[in-house]
Amino acid sequence: MTAPTNNDASYEHLDIRLENQTAWVTMNRPDSLNALNRKLVEELRDFFVGLYWRRDVRVVVLRGAGKAFCAGLDLKERSNSEGGRSIGAGLTAQRRISEIVIAMRRCPQPIIACVDGAAAGGGFALMLASDVRVCTPRLKANAAFIRIGLTACDIGVSYFLPRMVGSSVAAEYMLTGRFFTAQRAYELGMVSQIVEAEELEPVAQALVDDMLHATPLGLRLTKECLNHAIDAQGLEAAIAMEDRNQILASSDGDFQEGVRAFLEKRRPVYENRES
Repeated sequence: MTAPTNNDASYEHLDIRLENQTAWVTMNRPDSLNALNRKLVEELRDFFVGLYWRRDVRVVVLRGAGKAFCAGLDLKERSNSEGGRSIGAGLTAQRRISEIVIAMRRCPQPIIACVDGAAAGGGFALMLASDVRVCTPRLKANAAFIRIGLTACDIGVSYFLPRMVGSSVAAEYMLTGRFFTAQRAYELGMVSQIVEAEELEPVAQALVDDMLHATPLGLRLTKECLNHAIDAQGLEAAIAMEDRNQILASSDGDFQEGVRAFLEKRRPVYENRES
C-alpha cells in the first residue's frame, strides 16, 4: 500500500485510501448526504488540483459515504453565513467550487465515479466531470440549482450535460430541474453500468485493473486526447492529437513491456516511472 502524500492524511471530510496506484476517495459527511460545506469544497479542490503533479496515483475512484453520493451545496451552512457579500467576493467563492471540476478534467488520472443515491447540484457536477460513471438503481441526479433560485448552468453542468445527452434532453432536465433515474441515465449513456450498491466497489476495481494494463503514459495521454477531441474543430484536429500521442507512447520505455506482456498473456510490469 502506498503511503499517503500531500495532505491526504489530514483531510476532515475526505477519506482517501491509496492502494496499488489507485486513490479511493470517499466524501465522508453521511449525516448530511455528503453535502458540500466549505471544508469539503476546500479538500476536494486541494486533492484534485494536486493530482496533476502526482505519479504515485494512476486512477481515482470517487464515491460518497452512506446512502448518497453528494446532495450538492450545504444550504444550511450557506444560509447561516449569508449577509452583505459583494459581487466580487461571491465570484471568488463560486470559483472555489468550480475549480474542482476544472481540476478533475485537467488531472491526468482517469476518475471513476461510483454513484449511489442522490447526486444533486454540485454532486451532479462531480458525477458529470468524472470519466466513467457507474450507479446503483437508487440514483437521483439533477441540476438542483434551478430549484433554489439559481440557474441550472453551474459548475460545468452546461458544458458536460449537452455533450453527453444532446441539447434537447439537456435543456429538458436543466430548465425543469427534473431528476434523472438510473435507467434514464443508462439509456442516455450518462452512466456505463447500473449495479447494486454492494457491487460498486468490485465493479470499480475491475475497471481499475483493466486501466492499469495501460502504460502510465498511455493512460494519461488517452484521457488528455479524449478531452481535447470533445472540443476539437474537426476530424483532422482530433487525428493530429492521436498521431502525436501514438508516437509519444511508442517512444516510451514501457511500450515494449506492454507488447511483451500481451504476447506472453501476462500482466505487464512497468518500470519506466516518472519522478
